[in-house]
Amino acid sequence: MAELPAAGIVCQACVDSGDTWVHLRECLVCGNTACCDNSPNRHATGHANSTGHALIQSAQPGEKWAWCYPDNAFFIPAEDGGWELFED
Repeated sequence: MAELPAAGIVCQACVDSGDTWVHLRECLVCGNTACCDNSPNRHATGHANSTGHALIQSAQPGEKWAWCYPDNAFFIPAEDGGWELFED
């Protein structure tokens, strides 16, 4: 996977439309930062659906997790620096 730019600090689509967001997510394919599903516009999910970019991670300070849309799979950091599937 290519190096991604640093996650943004805003959901630019929300800024452009004058809306607000709850939390931010970063696309692990292209680095796009967008708002979460608890936000009114759900731009991160919209980005995944329109581009096919299936993997996101939290862009919130202090949070480290990832999500795969097609598999409805939640990942946490692995000891080797990658990701491992979180199984409850």
